[in-house]
Amino acid sequence: MPTTRRSSGGARSSGKQSTLSFNHRVTKPTAKSAKSLLSEPAKSPLAKHVINAEPDVKDVDVEEKKVQAEAPKQVEPEPEPEPEKTEAELRADKITDRQISQYWRNIESERRTKRLHQQDLSLAEKILRYWDVSSQYGPCVGVSRLKRWQRANKLGLNPPVEVLAVLMKEETKGTEGIERAYIDDILNSTAVGAG
Repeated sequence: MPTTRRSSGGARSSGKQSTLSFNHRVTKPTAKSAKSLLSEPAKSPLAKHVINAEPDVKDVDVEEKKVQAEAPKQVEPEPEPEPEKTEAELRADKITDRQISQYWRNIESERRTKRLHQQDLSLAEKILRYWDVSSQYGPCVGVSRLKRWQRANKLGLNPPVEVLAVLMKEETKGTEGIERAYIDDILNSTAVGAG
């Protein structure tokens, strides 16, 4: 036989646990609903003035004229001064294209064979891709090449000034996509295609 449920009808049984009563008051703090806020009248006389006041068309025209008269004439903003260049940027400005190509020849002379997969790339792109995979300067994914160079410089890792020179020259030329690492582009394209 299944157990029966006890109903809490009108009769109370004595000797059982007593029930708590708060006389039908809510004891939890509750936020006022938006409906009750709109239905309540404004309590302060200032609030009533602000809520119920409708501006006259004449007052608005007078105020607009005052604002236009008080507003200074538009002065063209001064062009922002270029930030002062750091010592490393000054050194990078002095590096010539010949020094950059000599830097790349020194890197290539350390290899046993030529790079076959980079024949179609410019010298700047070859140097920057080499910079991307140089792990001793920190990760290259998720940070621009210039910021990575600056971070490595601040950490005292002595990043090559030639890389900074290439970055600055390519930036002045307006070369597209030069600020991000090539690997970063590859990883982002596979992440987009995976979803």
